[in-house]
Amino acid sequence: MKEQALLGDEAVALGAIHAGLSSAYGYPGTPSTEIMEYLMEKAKSEGADALKARWCVNEKTALEAALGASFAGKRTMVTMKHVGLNVASDPFMNGALLGIKGGLVIAVADDPGMHSSQNEQDSRFYASFALVPCLEPRNQQEAYTMTREAFDLSERFRIPVLLRICTRLSHARSRIRTEAGRDRNPLSKTDNKTQWMLLPAYAKQNYISLIEKQAGLKEWSEAHSANKLELEGRDRSLGVITSGLGGNYYEENLDDFVKSRGGRIPARLHIGAYPLPEASIRRLCEKAERLIVIEEGQPVIEEKIRGILPHSITIDGKLGAAAMNRTGELDPDVVRRGLGLPERPSVLSAAVLPLATLPARPPQLCRGCPHADSYETVKKAVRELDGAGGHPNTALNSDIGCYALGALPPYSVPESIVCMGASVGMARGAAEAGLKYAIGIIGDSTFLHSGITALIDAIAADTPMTLIILDNSIVAMTGYQQTMLSSDKLRPLILGLGLKSEHLLELEAKKNLLEENTVKLKKEIEYRGLSVVIFKRECLEAFRKRRKAEANNEE
Repeated sequence: MKEQALLGDEAVALGAIHAGLSSAYGYPGTPSTEIMEYLMEKAKSEGADALKARWCVNEKTALEAALGASFAGKRTMVTMKHVGLNVASDPFMNGALLGIKGGLVIAVADDPGMHSSQNEQDSRFYASFALVPCLEPRNQQEAYTMTREAFDLSERFRIPVLLRICTRLSHARSRIRTEAGRDRNPLSKTDNKTQWMLLPAYAKQNYISLIEKQAGLKEWSEAHSANKLELEGRDRSLGVITSGLGGNYYEENLDDFVKSRGGRIPARLHIGAYPLPEASIRRLCEKAERLIVIEEGQPVIEEKIRGILPHSITIDGKLGAAAMNRTGELDPDVVRRGLGLPERPSVLSAAVLPLATLPARPPQLCRGCPHADSYETVKKAVRELDGAGGHPNTALNSDIGCYALGALPPYSVPESIVCMGASVGMARGAAEAGLKYAIGIIGDSTFLHSGITALIDAIAADTPMTLIILDNSIVAMTGYQQTMLSSDKLRPLILGLGLKSEHLLELEAKKNLLEENTVKLKKEIEYRGLSVVIFKRECLEAFRKRRKAEANNEE
C-alpha cells in the first residue's frame, strides 16, 4: 500500500487507472474537470499506445466513444458534471440495455448549491431511472476504492455504473491509501451482437434482461459495506439515514446530538450504494417512531422511503417539518438544525469577532477580456437599430460559459441563459414567433458542443436571425482546455453546413474597432435572413498561460 494526498476528483481518476482503465472521454465542467485533467497527465507520461484520455465536443459523444471501447472489451470511463448527463441521457438510458463487455463507469460530479451551475439536479435520479447501480463515496478514500469496484461491478452485471460525487468531495484534498493496479483488459470484441443492437426485437429481450438483473443488484446493495446498518445498543425509537457527505456532517454533530438525548445513540443506516437497501431500511425502522434523513442533493432517498415505510412513522428530512434545507448544500450547521440542536457559535460570528461589512464581489469578465469588446459592439449595434434608443422587438439569447457574465453590469446584454446550445434554437424560435431582431450569442466551444445542430435547423429554414460566435480560442471557464477545432476551422465548417458566404462575417474583437464593427454587425442583424458573425480574439488569460508555457519550453 502507498499513501497519497489527492483531491476527490484525482482519487476517482487514480482509482480508474488502478482498475485497469484503457480509455477515458469527457467534457469539461466544474466540479468534474480535474478527473480528466489528471488522467490526461498520466496518459502523457505513459505514451500514446497506453492510456487514452481525451476531451470530446460534448458529453453525448464522450459516452458514445466509451460505449465503443466497452464493445471492444476495454475498461473505459466517462466524466462530466451533472447537467452534462442531460446531454448524454440518450446513450446513457439505452446503454443500460446493452451487454456491457469492458467495464463502463460514468463519473458524474453534482453541484449542490450551484457554485458554477445552472441547477441542482441530483444524478441519483438518473441511476434509478435507468435501473443502473450507483456508488456514492463520502470521502476521498471511498472515491478511490469505489471507482475500482465500479469497474468490477460493471463487468459482473454487464451494465454501466454511475459514480456520483459532489463539489465538496471533488475539490477537497485528503490522504488516501492506494493498492497495486491490475492489468488492462485485452482487446476482445463482444461475441453477442444482439446485446448491442437495440432493434425492437432485440431491445425487448435486453430490457427483460435488465429487469432480471435488478434482483441481483438489490442483493449486492443489501450486502455492500457502504450500506452500514447500526442497531446494536442503539435507541431504535429514532432512526437516522445518511448518505454521501451527509454522513460526515452527521458524525461531526453526533456527540452533541447524543448528549441532547440523554446519552441515547440513535439507530443508523448509512447508504453509499444503490439501489436502495430496502430490507435494511425496514429493519432500521421496524421499531422507529421517527426517522431523520440526511442526504446531499435532492430528497432521493426520502421520496422513495415514504413509499416503503408505514405512515405512522414521522420522517424528517428535506420534505419534512425539520429545518433541513431543500436547496443549497448540506453543512454541519444545517444538519445541526435538522437534528434539533442549538446553533453553534462561529469564531467569525459577530458575537465573537466583529467584522466590517464587506462589499459584494459579483463575478465579472476578466480585465482585458475580448468578450467585453464584443459585448460593447453588440450593445451599441442593438441600441442603434431603427434609430436612437434601440428596438423593443429584439431578442438577445445567450448561452452557458464565461461570456454569460455579460448579462451583468456594465454590459447587461443577454436576456436569456438556459443551457449549452439553447441560444441558437431560442433565437430561431423568437424570430419565427415574430420578433424582428433575433440574436443568439454563443462561445466557440459551446457552439461545437451543441450549437451546430440548432444552426443546421436555422440554415434549413433560412431563419431571419443572427448568430454571434464569441471565439476566444479556448474553453476558458473550466480552466483553459483546448477547443476541439481551432479557430480557423469555424468558417469552413459553417459554410459547409450551407450558410451563404456573404453572410458569414469575421470581426476582430478590439476596442479601437468598435465603430467599424458596429456598422458591420448592425447590417447583418438587419438582414432578413440568416447570418453568422464571429468575433475573434484569444482569451487574455489563455494567452498569458500559453506564453508562459512557451517560455518554459525555450529554457
